[in-house]
Amino acid sequence: MFESSQFDVVVLGGGAAGLMAAFTAARRGKRVLVLEVSNKLGKKILMSGGGRCNFTNLEIEADNFICPNRHFVKSALAQYSQWDFISLVTKHGVAYHEKGHGQLFCDKSAKDILKILTDECDAAGVDLRLNCDVIGVDVDGDYKLQTSHGNFSAPSLIVATGGLSIPTLGGATGLGYRLAEQFGLSVNATDAALVPMTLSGKWHVFAAALSGVSLPIYVSVPGQGFAESLLFTHRGISGPAILQISNYWHLGESIEVDLLPGERVADLLLAAKAKSPNKTLGASLTGYFPKSLIGALQQQWWPDLSTKTLQEIKSDTLVGIGQHINAWQLTPSGTEGYRTAEVTRGGVVVDEISSKTMQVAHQPGLFFVGEALDVAGHLGGYNFQWAWSSGYVAGINA
Repeated sequence: MFESSQFDVVVLGGGAAGLMAAFTAARRGKRVLVLEVSNKLGKKILMSGGGRCNFTNLEIEADNFICPNRHFVKSALAQYSQWDFISLVTKHGVAYHEKGHGQLFCDKSAKDILKILTDECDAAGVDLRLNCDVIGVDVDGDYKLQTSHGNFSAPSLIVATGGLSIPTLGGATGLGYRLAEQFGLSVNATDAALVPMTLSGKWHVFAAALSGVSLPIYVSVPGQGFAESLLFTHRGISGPAILQISNYWHLGESIEVDLLPGERVADLLLAAKAKSPNKTLGASLTGYFPKSLIGALQQQWWPDLSTKTLQEIKSDTLVGIGQHINAWQLTPSGTEGYRTAEVTRGGVVVDEISSKTMQVAHQPGLFFVGEALDVAGHLGGYNFQWAWSSGYVAGINA
């Protein structure tokens, strides 16, 4: 026998955006219900940032986000900025620190961020339900929800169900996309993003042999590039640089990797030839790269030159090797997929959603926030800030 309950706002999803929306609405005196399909709130928060949660960034700009409408994110970010969330963190006495590129992490644990959100929900009287499957949603004046916990209704429904990334956490059901289509919204094709890349053939063997080796690089695709570190793995390549560029890469395309950014390797080799002509090519690169990487590159790119001295190698050949190192063209075979992706690229098309309220233009009372939308941030706390900002905006308008 289902119970039937009336609320002012129902929020689907107990993650970052959903909890933010919930307590923001409840602070306005709204009776708010949060329905979460998994057995725990904020699972992605808890596992993020190596358990320390990179909860925002000191430098938040619209350019840090990928969205077909470049201006869509601006309003939400202006209404609730990184400084607003930092103030909330400070209010709760949570210690944090800055890492490179303005990234802010908890000193102790990501649990501190989740506790902020749940404490705010408790203080505002939010009703939180776990292990709740949504069976169907209809609208007849109010939104009518049939769930495994009973039937609920409310004039406002906030969809904060997240994307498809990390399905092992239990919340990647695709419900938000199905609801969007049910109510006449389009959904752009989704894909794993902020995700390691896989390699095949000789480059898979190459990467696997170097698994665990990391170095600073510059990686690019046409129109976008990042100077960060690369990490070789048993499957291919990872590290911040690769996660960042994965937001912009599509299957079948190549990426360009500069293994020694800031230096023209051709000039270094020619200078070494003039100064130390009896050195080998590998020895002349010592100090610039890990020894294991030099050996692996030698096997792939100049196996016939490994025992020759620089004076025995034509200068044009050295120039070619240097250019190769500065502009390695590599075509990944794919990515590790949603299993390890930090975010979902694509999602609910934003054209019919108000950037000022997060409400669907043609469907009063229906809001979409967070990762369900076709908005993906760069690595570094940007996706959490989008969750806080979009969730807040929906919460003050629902």
